[in-house]
Amino acid sequence: GARLTRARWSLYLSVGVIGLAVILLLAPLVGPGAHGRGVALMSPRAVWGDGIDATIFWHVRLPRTLAAALVGAALAAAGCAFQAVLRNPLAEPFTLGVSSGASLAAVLAIRLGVGQIAGTAGVSAAAVVGAIAAVAVVWQIGRVGSTLPPATLILAGVTVSMFASSAALVVQYSADFVDVSRMVRWMMGGLEWTPYATLARTAPPIALGLGALIWLGRDLNGLAAGPEAAASIGVDVGRTQTVAFGAASLLVGASIAIAGPIGFVGLIVPHALRAIVGADHRALVPASILIGAATLVVCDTLARMLYELPVGVVTALLGGPFFLVLLVRGKRGADLWRDG
Repeated sequence: GARLTRARWSLYLSVGVIGLAVILLLAPLVGPGAHGRGVALMSPRAVWGDGIDATIFWHVRLPRTLAAALVGAALAAAGCAFQAVLRNPLAEPFTLGVSSGASLAAVLAIRLGVGQIAGTAGVSAAAVVGAIAAVAVVWQIGRVGSTLPPATLILAGVTVSMFASSAALVVQYSADFVDVSRMVRWMMGGLEWTPYATLARTAPPIALGLGALIWLGRDLNGLAAGPEAAASIGVDVGRTQTVAFGAASLLVGASIAIAGPIGFVGLIVPHALRAIVGADHRALVPASILIGAATLVVCDTLARMLYELPVGVVTALLGGPFFLVLLVRGKRGADLWRDG
């Protein structure tokens, strides 16, 4: 692709910022119409009044929109980092067992009654602990010396994911109907009734993780080319892998604390942007952050209008076909390469 210049970087950043700003302004104003049918646009004047529209805007839709932006930015940036570290354009945040570890901890918390004692915050905290534990186990299994070979890391992630998923099924089987319903609902991922307090708790770690990945942009370029190529241009491979892996895992854990497991955002956004922006992570990471935030806000707005579906269901419905298209294109490319 063309070399990244300051002008191109500024163009990508400007388009992303303006697009995200417009979506953030419009999304809280859009909602289901009367009796849940059609689309209704809330009057901007009503937002500043003291009626029911103002209450809905400030206490329901705005925090939900901000939460969607935070989670979308975090998942897309984490996916971008994992794709660089693993040198696999089809990698995503939940490839490494993080989602399954979080889900196992969450269903255990629900089964043990933590949700009844500490509410949703207790289940979210348990999910973050589960995500951290999964990351730690994958890290220990996949590490070879001071480096993280992609093949062993993916195998470790698949192993942890299968174990955690199986254990979660055992926990669900032993639970009653009410708890099973809560477990299934949590595992769908959603942003309903996100309070400002949750945003205040999770925004700092997300900002820290995003900042670390932006700072690592040049080093991620080296990692994506392979450890030998990275070392040849002065990249500390072990340190960069550790920081990138840790920052991406922090982003996924914080996202799970807000919304539960939401898939495909970390796969779709970086992969699609790589064809537009190019493979230079100095532009790809910031672009993924902005477009990831905008994408999940749009998906959540659609979810609100589609009978209040969990946003995780919407991303899965959109992401599944996208993933199949990628596989078909990759297969055709391989066939052409072999025939040629």
